[in-house]
Amino acid sequence: MPSALFQHRLYSLNIVCLLLILGALVGLYSPVLVVLTQEWSTNDNYSHGFFIPLISGYMIFTMRAELNNISLRPANWGLLLLLIGLAQLYIGKVGSEFFLQRTSIIFVLLGIALFLLGAAMVRKLLLPIGYLIFMVPLPAIIWNKIAFPMQLYSSAITEKVIQVTGIPVLREGNVLHLAQTTLEVVDACSGLRSLTTMFALSAALAWFSDCADWKKWVLFLVAAPVAIFANIIRLTGTASLASLYGEKVAQGFLHEFSGLFTFAFGLMLLVLTKIILQSNKM
Repeated sequence: MPSALFQHRLYSLNIVCLLLILGALVGLYSPVLVVLTQEWSTNDNYSHGFFIPLISGYMIFTMRAELNNISLRPANWGLLLLLIGLAQLYIGKVGSEFFLQRTSIIFVLLGIALFLLGAAMVRKLLLPIGYLIFMVPLPAIIWNKIAFPMQLYSSAITEKVIQVTGIPVLREGNVLHLAQTTLEVVDACSGLRSLTTMFALSAALAWFSDCADWKKWVLFLVAAPVAIFANIIRLTGTASLASLYGEKVAQGFLHEFSGLFTFAFGLMLLVLTKIILQSNKM
């Protein structure tokens, strides 16, 4: 009984310390978070960033009963991880490198949890905290190196699909020449935006799915072909309509609608994959 009472008091004390430290972190990271939220508002590639912290918090909330049963064994070496995260934040600020600044919060949170709550607790919190990586935009140099090859790939696949439908098309790089207009597969249409969003969605679906671990990995990894397939459908539909009605189809409302369609279609495929995996008892 004394040990249970001590454990309860230690848990309460550590929760209070954790809240105080998190409050201090909000003050420390407020400049970083303000700029990050502004980028979510202006960068369509990462507009899903607003939902990532909420999903991460809900993941932890659903684990509350399991977390309450874990004995607290604070680990002093969590301070090392905390210092590494703070050093990364400092280096990122000195070098004006936003990616380093933003990802440092993950190491800081893990370091605090390890120092106050222990390794057993951190093992349970590792994925929910690590999920925050999906809210951080990739550095532009990395994004561009991935986006341009995907533009070429999407253009090539779209050309072949359009040819199968009997519509004449000529491709030059990422430019599709149709009978009545010319379409350029730009960065926003490369599929990379869909890819980042689908990976974030598939990770959340895998977390909340009730199936074996290997099936969760399948559900997570299937985001890549789903995103590519949905984007090809979007490009093919846009090009087909543009060949009949001109380039206005690829602009304005219809262009925005096609983006929403791509998201909804990809989400539907992910949910369908989740249902199939859960129904299979292997």
